[in-house]
Amino acid sequence: MIGYVTLGTNDLPRAAAFYDAIAAHFGLGRMMEFDQFIAWGEMGGAPGIAATRPYDGGEATVGNGVMVALEAKSPEQVDAIYATAMAHGGSDEGAPGPRGDDGFYAAYFRDPDGNKLNAFCMVAPEGAGA
Repeated sequence: MIGYVTLGTNDLPRAAAFYDAIAAHFGLGRMMEFDQFIAWGEMGGAPGIAATRPYDGGEATVGNGVMVALEAKSPEQVDAIYATAMAHGGSDEGAPGPRGDDGFYAAYFRDPDGNKLNAFCMVAPEGAGA
């Protein structure tokens, strides 16, 4: 149902560097690029993510309670995405690790504009299948 998610930025070149690095972990690059807007993903593929300067010309602000979740293939990929985010101007919102006991493994971070993201995967809970 979701085609793509758009996050506001006040510095498109900075956002581009951040999301270029994150998208690389998924084997993806830019699928659309305009003066005010860049989208990452694959046309006809899974939902993508975009960074844009607000259409109204106002300042981009962070939506309280809004978060974009990026599905990873493994805990190692979650760890790598989180490290990449930190290395490209992101800020920590919760280091990588298991959350609860249902096999949910996640890391939470913000992009340089303050938009909240997470990278997550599902792993077999400890003791499952035993």
